[in-house]
Amino acid sequence: MTVHFHEEDIPEGLFAPGESIAVDTETMGLVTMRDRLCVVQLSNGKGDEHLVRFGPQSSYAAPNLRMLLADPERVKLYHFARFDLAAIRFYLGVTAAPVYCTKTASRLVRTYTDRHGLKDLVRELLGQELSKAQQSSDWGGPELSEAQREYAASDVRYLHAMKEELDRRLEREGRTDIAQACFDFLPWRAELDLAGWPDTDIFAHI
Repeated sequence: MTVHFHEEDIPEGLFAPGESIAVDTETMGLVTMRDRLCVVQLSNGKGDEHLVRFGPQSSYAAPNLRMLLADPERVKLYHFARFDLAAIRFYLGVTAAPVYCTKTASRLVRTYTDRHGLKDLVRELLGQELSKAQQSSDWGGPELSEAQREYAASDVRYLHAMKEELDRRLEREGRTDIAQACFDFLPWRAELDLAGWPDTDIFAHI
């Protein structure tokens, strides 16, 4: 496997038409409108990962990346899609759907645990170990270390394989349709976050 590094955009025609793409983002923090988007990670699940870095003065024009993410014929795989969708919408100006979220799928079928982090899923479903040592590092620096690049790549490396196992469990438990309904709503949940309802469940009684 190879980790490819790009500045500000991806090459045209990087991925075959219609193939699903695993997507993740690295930002300066967890407040989308304050903490800028620094890196977008991509993988088609075939062994290579692509990292796209944006500098502090970026215009986020990225026409090839934006076209890829906005493609309605291409499923985008995420782990905790809500955050990544909001970051992509705010900085790149596109809705990166249709969506599959492994964290949402996990919560629907792994009801025997409250551990739905990526590291936990990769360990249980695929028998692999992930390091999260670089999770809180400075993604906006002038250079990304090899450890940062490997961490960022690992966040998209396993999503296709995880989707296969989670799909089997969703079908087994009769929850495929409700999972799809949740995935379809996630871009709107991200829009609510950006519109000022990040911590409010508008469907709650109180």
